[in-house]
Parts: sequence; structure tokens; C-alpha cells
Amino acid sequence: MKRFKLLNNITGWVVFAIAAVTYLMTIEPTASFWDCGEFISTADKLEVGHPPGAPFFMLTARIFTLFASDQAHVAMMVNSFSALCSAFCILFLFWTITHLTRKLVVGSLDEEEISTSQIITILGAGAVGALAYTFSDTFWF
Repeated sequence: MKRFKLLNNITGWVVFAIAAVTYLMTIEPTASFWDCGEFISTADKLEVGHPPGAPFFMLTARIFTLFASDQAHVAMMVNSFSALCSAFCILFLFWTITHLTRKLVVGSLDEEEISTSQIITILGAGAVGALAYTFSDTFWF
């Protein structure tokens, strides 16, 4: 069980790294279409966006705007924050898939003996599912 948990954590963080690098390499350096410009400006000035407003996003994105060297880089910092949040979503999706797959493959959550083939099946299902969602058009953009 300890071996599975270690491999599950390592593989999850590798999937996170793949998603984070992919998203950070493809971020918009400025505001893009729809609500992105509004979210960037409200995060920078701590203003109120349109309903529902996403106040937690605004407050945490404000922390990222503090690291911008000047006002020209504020949009890039908020977009970087959004990319990292998306990568964390992929990480939690991976862990959700592996948790549910382990319940299906192994049965009981208290099972001590998980074979190598079962570990590969569970981690493979999580990696394929999470990375498929990482590169899906709807989530990426």
C-alpha cells in the first residue's frame, strides 16, 4: 500500500508538471477575449467584477500581480496564476481517477496487496484521463 501511495503521488506530480509547463508555455501575455481582461483589471485593483465576481480568484490573483515588474506585466502574471490553478485541477483530477479506479480494480480500500499490474492499470488510467483533459480544447482555452 505504501508503494502504491508513493507511486500515486509521484505520478500525480509528474502529470501536474506536464500540465503546468504546457499551460505556462502557452499563456497570453496580455488580455484575451471574453472576461479575461475584466478579471485581470479587477485582480490588479481589487475591484468588484461582474456577478458572481469570483472574489477568491481576485484576492489570490492580486498576490501574483504584486510580483509583476511593472503594469505591463500584470496580465501575464494573472494568466500565469490561472495556468497554475488549471494545472492543480489536473492534479486533483488525476488523484480522483486513481482513487475511483483503485476502488474498481482492487475492491476494498483496505487491501494491502496490490499487484504491479494493478498499479500500472490504476496509474495508467489516471494519467490517460488527466492528460486527455489537459489537452482537451475546452479546458485548455
